Amino acid sequence: MSRPSAPFPAFHRLHRPGEPFILPCAWDVASARLFAEAGHSAVGTTSLGVAAGIGAADEDRETLTAMAALMANMRRALPDGLLTCDFEDGYGDDPQAVVDILRESFATRQTSVGVSGGQRSSDGGALAVDGINIEDSARGRLVAPEALADKVRAIKDAFPDLFVNARIDTYWTGKEDLGDTLERLRRYADSGADGIFVPGDLDLDVITRIVDACPLPVNVLASPRFSRSQLAEAGAARISTGSLLYRAAISAAVQSLEGLTGDRPAQTANVLSYRTVSELGG
Repeated sequence: MSRPSAPFPAFHRLHRPGEPFILPCAWDVASARLFAEAGHSAVGTTSLGVAAGIGAADEDRETLTAMAALMANMRRALPDGLLTCDFEDGYGDDPQAVVDILRESFATRQTSVGVSGGQRSSDGGALAVDGINIEDSARGRLVAPEALADKVRAIKDAFPDLFVNARIDTYWTGKEDLGDTLERLRRYADSGADGIFVPGDLDLDVITRIVDACPLPVNVLASPRFSRSQLAEAGAARISTGSLLYRAAISAAVQSLEGLTGDRPAQTANVLSYRTVSELGG
């Protein structure tokens, strides 16, 4: 199994168990730039936000074109930034087809030297992303673990420096089976994954048991019950916002609209100006 060349790329080095970084997930270039300007070391994407933007169902293999376009635009806007992508289940069943999708749809289109230390060339041989999440469910249903293990192995063979975060959807799909979760993480670790992501509203003791059993950094979702420091104590290395920020943004928009409908003046306090947002796209 090919492994990342030494020294480990910058995105890999962000993952320190017990010292988790917050990964904000963008849905367009403006949100990505705002998160980067707020001081976040890396920016991810939310497949729900991207799917909603094109009127598609999330995790249904309909976002490939939109997600690839978003990553290309984010790379142009943040040429030296660390970017990771929600890659759903790889948009295919065959491992080699998944590799081909990565190579063809997520190749960089410009030459730059990023903070990850890797040369991104215009020949299509390098990717516009430093990492991906790839999950072991399709259309809301768990698949056999060997399916994702084979995809992870193929991706790492093709792109050894890419951070592959293997997402285990046991809890996300309502199959709250810790034994199955631990078996899946062992398979994915053995296949060359760089990190493990177990989304869901997990108790701290469950996170701790996953961390204790996992030889790789563990990624969890931002929690409505636990703070960053509590998740750090449980051993998390990365805290993803998932779709939270997108949902918060559209919820705030609906609340603002309700105020206008209720015959109240427009509330503009703490709202970014037109000019500020316009400049984010420049």
